[in-house]
Amino acid sequence: MDAEIRSESGLPLAESYGPADLPPPEDLPAPGQFPFTRGNFPTGYRGRLWTFRQYSGFGTAEESNQRYKYLLEQGGTGLSVALDLPTQCGFDSDHPDVEEEVGRVGVAIDTLADFEILFDEIPLDQISTSMTINGTAAILLAFYVAAGEKQGVDRAKLRGTIQNDILKEYVSRGTWIWPPRPSLRLIADTIEFCATDVPRFNAISVAGAHFRDAGANAAQEMAFTLMDGVTYCDEVVSRGRMTIDEFAPQVSFFFYTHGDFFEEIAKYRAGRRRWARIVKERYGAKNDKSCMFRVGCVAGGASLYAPQAHNNIVRVAYEAMASVLGGVQSMFTAAWDEPFALPTEESTTLALRTQQVLAYETGVARVADPLGGSYYVEALTDAMEAKVIEIMTDLENRGGMVEAVEQGYLHSLIADEAFRVQQALDSGDRAVVGLNKFATGEPPPEVEGFELDEGGRRRQLERLAEVKRTRSAADVTATLGALEKAAATDDENLMPLLVDCAKAYCTVGEMVDVLKSQWGEFQQPVVF
Repeated sequence: MDAEIRSESGLPLAESYGPADLPPPEDLPAPGQFPFTRGNFPTGYRGRLWTFRQYSGFGTAEESNQRYKYLLEQGGTGLSVALDLPTQCGFDSDHPDVEEEVGRVGVAIDTLADFEILFDEIPLDQISTSMTINGTAAILLAFYVAAGEKQGVDRAKLRGTIQNDILKEYVSRGTWIWPPRPSLRLIADTIEFCATDVPRFNAISVAGAHFRDAGANAAQEMAFTLMDGVTYCDEVVSRGRMTIDEFAPQVSFFFYTHGDFFEEIAKYRAGRRRWARIVKERYGAKNDKSCMFRVGCVAGGASLYAPQAHNNIVRVAYEAMASVLGGVQSMFTAAWDEPFALPTEESTTLALRTQQVLAYETGVARVADPLGGSYYVEALTDAMEAKVIEIMTDLENRGGMVEAVEQGYLHSLIADEAFRVQQALDSGDRAVVGLNKFATGEPPPEVEGFELDEGGRRRQLERLAEVKRTRSAADVTATLGALEKAAATDDENLMPLLVDCAKAYCTVGEMVDVLKSQWGEFQQPVVF
């Protein structure tokens, strides 16, 4: 007897599917209708294509500004900012412990002066900007608001997203700063602030992508992410100052699309339906728009491999296709050479062209949810949702996501899945062309490695020193003092105070240190 065939998430697959596998008509409404299984909008991408972003940022603000202008000239329709590790972890570029990391995996940001250069000649009232930032997300949002106002742009016109999802950092990436509970307070502050002051800006992008990077499968990625979304919404609603309808439209989500083509499509369809029902049933949303699952994705990333690296071009294209058939609202496509180095201008352009060919040549954007009604896709969507509910229920029964993080339970689930996948790769049970199937032993391609410009690092330190020398010491002391006082209680939203600090040219590290003095730092649990 043949071994049972399963998807990459372990969902059992029949040999074929037929009419009996379709849900009843009332469970499969048209695109644009609750619970949005078939997409958020009746016309799909006809009215508006997904946003084309390319994740980029390196070295200094000057270098990154030039890359952003180039990508926009090539047809990019939004920016996706990569920040260096010191910025992500709350250290200034002149901190002695981070000297070798300044500008290495993203752009270095110390003060508002860097943001002014980063977005020089880029009109912030016309461009949507996504920032992959978590621990210091509120501070970077404050810089963005202040930079917009320096350009003469009212904060109500700013568009974009901060990732701002700290819970997944504790188990997947590690750019945490403070413990979970004060971090939740700060995230809720950003959500309230955006709802009232920056209504076109997404205050959070709940990110499953990094769970996937750490080893989670597609079902776990979706379940863990939705549970994080529930935790953040619970935090805001529990304050009693806002209803779900006042802020839910600014909650967005972010995922990786991997190679199991139909499972990835089903993942997005199931996630849309599950989130819609959670928002309506758990929080009592009155507006269906509040229930929409707004989602961006990466095609590529951990699914790319160094052996036979040009195969990655094909992988990214198929993953981008699955993303669109799943109904995402924004996407960035990874470059084929990312297993080796930061992408070159050439490889980044090819990644962008992949989206453009998909959008303008393949016809996939002409019809909303073109796979809707497929026996297989509908059955797989139902199976994926059932698995997601099972995982979420387990986490709820264990006390929720904060408890799962603090006790190390989430770490263990991801570690177990990562080990299982590695075993499958080693044994060949999971085939990867060029890695464990059709391997040829060919040498890796010659790629242009990224070398950090020592002159750039020096200029970054000189700019930081100049800002510290010329700013008003009295303003710095006053704004940081007000921030420290407010952080000691739960009474005041910290975002206006962070904007004041940004305008006074306080540094990222100074603001982080003030909050550390009140909240302490997170200590990672030991997992056995």
